Amino acid sequence: MKQLAALLPMAALLICSCSKDDDYNEPPAPAVISTVVKASGDITAALTQFRSILGDSLNTTPGKTSGRREVNWDGVPAANTNNNSFPLDFFNLTDPNGAAGRKRGLVYATGTSIRIDSSDFSELEPSNAAEFDAFSNKKILAPVGTNLTTALFKVPGTNTDASIKGFGVVFIDVDDANATSIEFFSGSKSLGVFKAPVRTSSSFSFLGVYFPNEKVTRVQITTGNAAIATGTKDISAGGTKDLVAMDDFFYDEPKQAGN
Repeated sequence: MKQLAALLPMAALLICSCSKDDDYNEPPAPAVISTVVKASGDITAALTQFRSILGDSLNTTPGKTSGRREVNWDGVPAANTNNNSFPLDFFNLTDPNGAAGRKRGLVYATGTSIRIDSSDFSELEPSNAAEFDAFSNKKILAPVGTNLTTALFKVPGTNTDASIKGFGVVFIDVDDANATSIEFFSGSKSLGVFKAPVRTSSSFSFLGVYFPNEKVTRVQITTGNAAIATGTKDISAGGTKDLVAMDDFFYDEPKQAGN
């Protein structure tokens, strides 16, 4: 009995210790801070604001450490227009003797197929001519066979992985408030999903997000709730799906991912 009595306080101590471990809570993860810029209809002011956040200097050559990049699709040659042959690294040419304008650090993920189109995708479905208007000049884009587009970033003109802090897209013909979005990633960590606004007085919507304390290494863009494809009509043309295209991209200067 004396031995049992001596063990009881120790048992009580062990029980208390286990209880404390069970009650322990990990501290909450730091909040992801972001600045969101969005607009529909006249998106001019939103673009001006987001450009200022990214950096006032528009970079057109490699070797920059600040400022911003912009991509439209109007310089894509005819051989890569109105078909599914757009090169995934078209805007990150690594040839030292290649055109500087193609060295912008934007690369589509392997497995992605992109169509650059000058007909508002009317070659696929005639009613698209009344649905999609180009924001800058004539050519717009959409993924092929899916509504998902994944983009990665490189130090412009190189194969070196890079990160950015902000990224924005001009969307065309957003009808469903819950269907079009951009998800941002830092490595495998999601920084959040942000939804594009519905179109109003024009075809255009803009969504841009900037993360002052994060390194964005990948973005996944969801355009509508179905792929733009042969014979598929948009919901506003009597179809059942919200079809959405894209025009200009905006992002700050990609920097080496570890920096």
